[in-house]
Parts: sequence; C-alpha cells; structure tokens
Amino acid sequence: MKASVVITTKNRKEELRVALRSAFEQTAQPEVMVMDDGSTDGTADMVRAEFPKALLQHFNESKGYIVRRNEGAKLATGDVIFSIDDDAEFSTARVIEQTLAEFDDPRIGAVAIPYIEPHKANRLAQQAPDRTTVWVTDRFIGTAHAVRRDVFLKLGGYREHLVHQGEEGDYCIRMLDAGYFVRLGNADPIHHFESPKRNLERMDYYGCRNSILFAWQNVPTRHFLIHLSATTFNCLRWTFVPKRFFTRLRGLFAGYRGGLGVQRTPVKPETYRQWRKLGRERTMPLE
Repeated sequence: MKASVVITTKNRKEELRVALRSAFEQTAQPEVMVMDDGSTDGTADMVRAEFPKALLQHFNESKGYIVRRNEGAKLATGDVIFSIDDDAEFSTARVIEQTLAEFDDPRIGAVAIPYIEPHKANRLAQQAPDRTTVWVTDRFIGTAHAVRRDVFLKLGGYREHLVHQGEEGDYCIRMLDAGYFVRLGNADPIHHFESPKRNLERMDYYGCRNSILFAWQNVPTRHFLIHLSATTFNCLRWTFVPKRFFTRLRGLFAGYRGGLGVQRTPVKPETYRQWRKLGRERTMPLE
C-alpha cells in the first residue's frame, strides 16, 4: 500500500518545519502534501526552499482545515492518507510503515494512531491493549490517524459545514454505518505539541455547535430527543466560567439554527447502538 501524508497549515511555519522533517524521514517514503490555507508568515517560501519534494498547495483565501483536508484527499495518490496537525511530528521513522501493516483487514477503514501530548498529561492515547487482537473504537483524533482514501472519498470526506471541530466523530459514525471500523493502533506514537496559537474561544463555540449538528444529522429518530437533550446539558456543564459559558451557549444556539438548514441523514439504529457501545467501552475486539 502507498501512503500520502496531508498536512493542513496556516501561519505556523516553525511548527510545520518539524512536522515535515519527520514525514520525510519515514521509511515508507510517503507522498507528502502541504495544504497552505492562506498563510502570511512565509510558510510557502519555507516549504519551497527547505522541502522541495513536498507537494505544496498554497491558497490566498483561507477556507479552514476541514475544506483543505478534503481537497488534499482528492489530490493525494496514496491508498492510505495520514493526517497530522502542523504542530505534531512522527516520533520515529517507522510510524507510517507500522500503521500501514494494520490495514490488514478490509473492514478497517481507519487507524487511530497512538499519540502523546507532551505539553499536557504526557499520556499515551489511542493505543491498542495488545498486539494479538484487532481492537476497534468509536473515533480517532484529528492529529493522529490514517484513513483508506477510497472509503473516505466514497463517503464524501468530512462535512465542510462543520468548519472546525467534530468532523472526525461525524465521519467515524458514517464510516461505521457503511461497514468500516476504526482500529486502535500499535505504532510508535505521534507527538502532538499543541500550539499556543490555538483559539480556545473558537474551539468552545464550534465544539458545542457541531455536537448539536452531529445529533441532528446522524442520530436515529427513536434516540434523537434523548441524545439532543444530553448533548445540550453536557455542553453547558463543562465549565461555568462566565465567558466560556456564554461562548458555548452561542454555539448551542448556532447548532439549533444550523440544523434547520441541513438534511437529516441518520445512521441505522443498530449502527447507533454499536457506536454508543464502542464509546462506552472505548475499545472492543473486532469479531
């Protein structure tokens, strides 16, 4: 199988340099693509000068990382697309090689690659309990995953109206409904050095907005009201710091308004129950 690494970036030139260096050190020799979403800090010049083998797509207009990831998937030529954030790096040269080997079952549509966030808990996440069993879960994190390109394109990629946050969970439940699973990986971890440039207010707003849209678009009718009520409550109870509370409240209202403008395409009830079980258990063996 051939791999493509697609990195979407905007104004994080120094962090991107680290990510690209780790991608070009991979033993699997992947295609490496940079989707520059309107950077103004010289990112494109740095990529051209220091990584001439990278396939650079520079855009003057910023449309967000969800749109650019979808565009990158269409342009990529690999069978499997690896996505890392521009503030992350592969910890060793064998991460891609190890992860490609984990697509050994045609039902595996994505692999959640183990990762560590050194600036946070420094805890290893998304790792399978052991190497003797294929373990599956309900979702992957955006900075550490790989997907089958053909499946990704067949399902329409990420929903672009989500703009920011939550696109991975939305994709994973749709992928599960199509008969594909997210496998927990055993590869060497990805290191995610969360950039201080992250906009937490934006994350609060879109996190709540998109949780409502997730319910509206994906949850079967018989479970809809309970799921929507629980989602609303959970969004508001995360924190009672006034500024963050009102940001999340605005996000909830935006989600309710936005739901009226998108079509409901709920997954099958059995898919929803399976997804809920995976979420509770966090990991289950693939039967």
